[in-house]
Amino acid sequence: MSEQPVIPVPGSATSPTQAPAHKAQLDQLRERIDSIDKQLVELLAQRRQVIQQVTEVKQQHELPTFHPAREENLISARRAQATQAGLDPDYVEDLFRTMLRHSRVGQLDTLGRRGVRPGAKVLVVGGRGQMGRFFATWFRQSDYDVRVLDRDDWANVSSLAQGADLCMLAVPIDLTAAVAEQIAPHLPPTCVLTDITSLKGKPLEAMLHSHPGPVVGLHPLFGPATNTMDKQIVAVTPGRNMEQCQWVLDQLTVWGNVLVETPAAEHDEIMGIVQALRHFATFAFGQFLHSRSVPILRTLDLSSPIYRLELAMVGRLFAQDPELYAEIIFATPERLSLLKDYIQSLQQNLSLVERGDKKEFVARFSKVAEWFGPFSEQAMRESTFLVDKLVHRF
Repeated sequence: MSEQPVIPVPGSATSPTQAPAHKAQLDQLRERIDSIDKQLVELLAQRRQVIQQVTEVKQQHELPTFHPAREENLISARRAQATQAGLDPDYVEDLFRTMLRHSRVGQLDTLGRRGVRPGAKVLVVGGRGQMGRFFATWFRQSDYDVRVLDRDDWANVSSLAQGADLCMLAVPIDLTAAVAEQIAPHLPPTCVLTDITSLKGKPLEAMLHSHPGPVVGLHPLFGPATNTMDKQIVAVTPGRNMEQCQWVLDQLTVWGNVLVETPAAEHDEIMGIVQALRHFATFAFGQFLHSRSVPILRTLDLSSPIYRLELAMVGRLFAQDPELYAEIIFATPERLSLLKDYIQSLQQNLSLVERGDKKEFVARFSKVAEWFGPFSEQAMRESTFLVDKLVHRF
């Protein structure tokens, strides 16, 4: 029986005439790509050198690290350039936002260590807790004289508080008011008294009542695992003599924080939604998964990227300190009332499923969608960005 001839498939490795030509052509193109990639890295290195010079100028003249208008103008210009060059402007914007963030973080490593009032005495009450240690470290690296007062140090409170320019209360929510009353008599009248709890009404009231000097409420909307202050939000609740508190706010800005001013009542109402309700709903979902012994990893094998993102938020909650979240959720009677309203809403919506009332479900869905309005489009853009990042990584 004679051998059957091998019929080469065009463009395949079995083609004796076309494969070598294709391989040589691909090798040449890949060499060009490698050359371009090397040029990109060299250009990034040149860009970093110029940024270092910019950092030196900013340091000499005490200029802020973050210039929002400058960054947005740059992004708009690069998007327009990308469109003219036939590139996807979203792709180019993504690249430049990554570069800009690296630039800011790099500058903050230098400029963020700058002290607005170097040598000023900072007393951190609760300074051995996670957030207390976090802020004590940042003040120290900015050349402040940092002192720590924790539960075992009250015998030395007079010496620790002597000459303090700033006293920061970094203690649990339910202790903040009492600690404010306890520390206030030991503080100089010019000392700025502040707290960093996630509740502002009662702590601010207690600080204003106990301390006759400058008072401001702060709420950092981030945790102690944060590596950089770049664009991290700090809520600021005005108290008394805000002009004397300004150097503290300026220091937060130098570190890269974005400050958002809010009255205490508004802050606490919004935090009920942003923190208490959200954390409770996340806890309940995670606890339900546990009660059903849901195979988490297997669900990821059969899930959409948005489910992976949502489950990551659940897992993130349970990777942190339960005491912190208990403080937030159990903080006030108002938050308990809010959670009861939420549960009642769930039961009302469940009744739609029990009745099989799809028409009413669609009607309620449409009503809520109309209420969200233009934010829905923004949410689609932002969530799509996050999902794309997640898909790229996994």
